[in-house]
This record gives sequence, structure tokens and C-alpha cells, in this order.
Amino acid sequence: MNRPGAAPSIDDVRAAATRIAGQVPPTPVLRSAAVDDWVGTRVHLKAEHLHATGAFKLRGATNAVLLLDDEEAPRGVAAHSSGNHAAALAVAAARRGIPCTVVMPEGASATKRAAAEAAGAEVVTCAPTLAAREERLAEVLAETGAVEVHPFNDPGVIAGQGTATLELLESVPSIQLVVAPVSGGGLLSGTAIAAHAINPAIAIWGAEPAGADDAHRSLLAGHLVLDGPNESLADGLLAQLSERTFAILQSHDVQVVTITEGQIVEAMRVLARQAKQLVEPSGAVALAGLVQLAARGTPLPEDVGVLVSGGNVDLERWTSVFHEA
Repeated sequence: MNRPGAAPSIDDVRAAATRIAGQVPPTPVLRSAAVDDWVGTRVHLKAEHLHATGAFKLRGATNAVLLLDDEEAPRGVAAHSSGNHAAALAVAAARRGIPCTVVMPEGASATKRAAAEAAGAEVVTCAPTLAAREERLAEVLAETGAVEVHPFNDPGVIAGQGTATLELLESVPSIQLVVAPVSGGGLLSGTAIAAHAINPAIAIWGAEPAGADDAHRSLLAGHLVLDGPNESLADGLLAQLSERTFAILQSHDVQVVTITEGQIVEAMRVLARQAKQLVEPSGAVALAGLVQLAARGTPLPEDVGVLVSGGNVDLERWTSVFHEA
């Protein structure tokens, strides 16, 4: 499964579900009549923000760490991350009793950095660019001998993320459309693999901020398009697709809908007021995307699944976002 360019199979996703079961409890599927009315169909919210680390990333990180063999594990793990993968990898490493180093960009969420450090990670900062993150991580890997656990381009991580959709469709088999946020594409790739193994007719949509829409532009062009804007208050969605995740999304005919910053804030507001769920901007993007699909007349089935991906809210920033809105 770790061959360059390889995509995990449904067998890998199911094996991941068994492997992580003792460490990653299933998350609930939530319902809200007000959300149903807002969208115009039955919406099933997969509450990935209720993980111990506040995000779906715990699934993939745990699977990848547990896949390490007895020679690799003592060397520890390392990754670059804006926050949620960092905390998840730190927790997974601590549970296995191995070291963890994470490279985080300057200006990353203080809440997310504190979570990684509290879990035992050594946090190394770098300039807030992808090139700087990759360069600093390469130095860490050379210095420590650690095994890199990439936040989205690792097949073990992708397989782990797919377990969320396995749980969702086991809970609600009638779902005919699933929406997940897209950044580097690990979650959306795992979603497509799991959903289409269960029911090839399920429509898979990614949702993406218009200010960081490389996935949308890449799938329209038929090849990776990584230039263009890369800015959004959904700071967990600023990574870009890899060749591996792009190929998976292409092969599963995944489509991507883009949304504005205002639509993200409105989805956060509805989730907080109507569903009583406080989520970070990235965690509200899938619901905002579903609302956008409905608004532009996309036919929606009676049952739709939405992956609410994260709830690591910086409260000061959260209140300022709502005040500005």
C-alpha cells in the first residue's frame, strides 16, 4: 500500500477500521430539523469534530502510526501541519510510545499548537509557506531519522480517513450523496473509496473555499493546477492536492463546489445556533458547499451525508469572525 503513487483499496480502509477501533471511537451522526429546512432535504452530519483531538485527522494518523513496523516505530514520526494533523499525530505517537516532531508555520492557530504540544509533540516553527514547511521537515527527518507521516499523501492516512464514511454509511445506508471538505484531498479521497465500494451510485462532492480552489480548478482542467489564490479563514484547507489524491478524485468522478467566506461563516452560525455544534471554519465548509449546491439547483436526494471535519475553535478568532460578519 505504500508504493509511490499507490491508492488504498476498500480492503485497506476496512483493515484500518479494525486496526484503529481500540483507539478511535466512532463519532455520532447528528440530525437537525432546522438544518434540513435550510438545505431542503434530510442532512446527516457526521460529527468528526467530536474526536478527542477535535478533528477527523485522528483516524488517518492513528492508522499510519499503527502500520509502522518494529524497525520504523522507534525512530519516531514527523510531519508538517497547520494544526489538526499535528495534534492527531502527536496523540497517535504518544499512544504507541514513540517520539513525534511537527513542523508548524508561524501564525498557526495557538489552540492547535497548544494541542500538539500538550500531546507530547516537539513543535518546530517555520515561515508560512509550503516550501518552508517542506524544507524544515526535510531537516527534521535528516536530524532525527523519523518516519514522515504526510497529512494527506500517505496511503495509510487516506485509508484511515475513509473509515469516517464507512461509519456514516453503516449508520445511514440510504444516503445517496456525500459532501466532504477538500484541502490536500486525503479525506475526500478516502470518502470516495469507501462510499463507492459500498454503493457506486453515490455522488461524491468536495467543498472548497473560493480563495483556495486548486482542487476545483484541477478537476476542471484534467491536471493539477496549483497556482492561483490560496487564502481563506478556513485555515485547515489551504493545502493543495497531490498527484495521488488528484488521481483518486479523478478516478471516482468527484466534483467540487466552491463557496465564499460569507457562506462559511453562515454555515458556522447555523451549526452553532440550530445544531448546537461549535465548529471551526474548515469544519463548516462541507455544509456550506451542500447549501450552495441546493441554491444553484443541483438535484439532491432525500438523504445526504455531510462530514463536519473539525471543531478546534480559536474562541477569540471565532467571535471576531462573527462580529465582522
